Amino acid sequence: MTSNFLDRSSIFGLVGAVVIVSGGLIATPPTGMTETGLTATAVFLATLLLWLIRAVPYVISSVTAVMLLYALGVSNSVQDAASGFSSSLVFFLLLLFLLGNTISEVNLDTRLADRLLGTKNSPTHALQSLTAALLSLAVFMPSAAARTVTLIPVVRRLRTSFDLSFSSDFSQTAFLILGQVNPLASIGLMTGGGMAVVTAGLIHSLVGPLTWVEWALYMVPPAVVLYLLGTVSVFALYPLSYPDIQKPMTKDTATGFNRDQQIVATVMSGTVLAWIIGSFLGIPTILPAAAAVLILGLPKIRIIRADAVEDVSWNVLFLIGAMFSLLEALTNTGVVELLINQTLETIPLHALPTFASIGILLLVAVAIRTVFSTGSAALLVVVPFALRIGEQLGVNQLYLSFALLIVIGGTTFLPFNTTSALLAYEEGPLKQREVAKFGVVTLLLSLGVSTTAWLFYWPFVSSV
Repeated sequence: MTSNFLDRSSIFGLVGAVVIVSGGLIATPPTGMTETGLTATAVFLATLLLWLIRAVPYVISSVTAVMLLYALGVSNSVQDAASGFSSSLVFFLLLLFLLGNTISEVNLDTRLADRLLGTKNSPTHALQSLTAALLSLAVFMPSAAARTVTLIPVVRRLRTSFDLSFSSDFSQTAFLILGQVNPLASIGLMTGGGMAVVTAGLIHSLVGPLTWVEWALYMVPPAVVLYLLGTVSVFALYPLSYPDIQKPMTKDTATGFNRDQQIVATVMSGTVLAWIIGSFLGIPTILPAAAAVLILGLPKIRIIRADAVEDVSWNVLFLIGAMFSLLEALTNTGVVELLINQTLETIPLHALPTFASIGILLLVAVAIRTVFSTGSAALLVVVPFALRIGEQLGVNQLYLSFALLIVIGGTTFLPFNTTSALLAYEEGPLKQREVAKFGVVTLLLSLGVSTTAWLFYWPFVSSV
């Protein structure tokens, strides 16, 4: 029966996608939109439907979307249509997959899992240790995706240690933490990830200079509070439904590191150190990761071999590449700009109280964020126009920038809204409704934290 339901769902998705694309080709474009823009919008919506229903594997739907952009005249060449796959994020993720799989290959994840188990040796304590480790790693490993890739093997090992099923409460809670709580820790530092780096650049160009220390003073406390509230919410909404197991059935007690484990541990430590130093020197995070993969693949080491590519999550890589291609098509055809202009014309912000205008701006940012695969891309679109409006309203633009970062960082309704959520969704037992449900929770928490910081904490920092 389940198979029949999935088949019907897939057929519905395929038929719906065909109808959407056909409608985009036949229909008359709305005022202000070109025919090419309407076609690009139709391809985007059709692809989104295929991704949500999973009528076909992500690789197939992603390649189809790119080919449609070219075949229907949205892009002038296949190279233009596939431009999203040249994003550094795609290559960075590929490197992270290889490194993360290497950690599992040499059983370093087993050792880390045993350390996370601690002396209490219970699932609850293990999850608490996991959340503490993620918050600490946010300082040393800026990318939330990197932390997720690194710790997914650890979660698998913890689950096996307690002899729990793939769909257990433990797995669901752990992957929610990895996918949706974990990214909240990345916004505390200016060098804490793509969203923070993008926002810092926009503040520097549109508002004024801001040092690394000043960013930390403004953002570390709100980020930590938001992360802790997210963690508490996960445990409150998804409590473990079985008593804590005091002794896992399988636990690695081996002592000492073998040759491969020593090499991988050394290389990964060096990579994390390079990320920390590079964040101050302006070295792109992809370069240390590329160097690490190269070292582990050298002839005398051969820890990463040719067959390692078989374990890479190609579905995730193709989805992200296709999403960037679609977003570039929507931007180039004027659809994104049209959306912004219509929003400004529809909502009379100048006639509303300041707090109401700010609230509307944040909600509009949430709506725009939902269709983006990365928070960085959403911030690039939202922040400039929001700051222009904020300047006209007399709003503190630095506070508005921080609030937009917090709210967009806390918005994850769909798995592909953030890379870490997509990885957790692909590798764990989460369903779409769990992602959306907890996404509402993190959104409400981010709105509450940003409001409190705006009213009380940020003015205090400014006055010091």
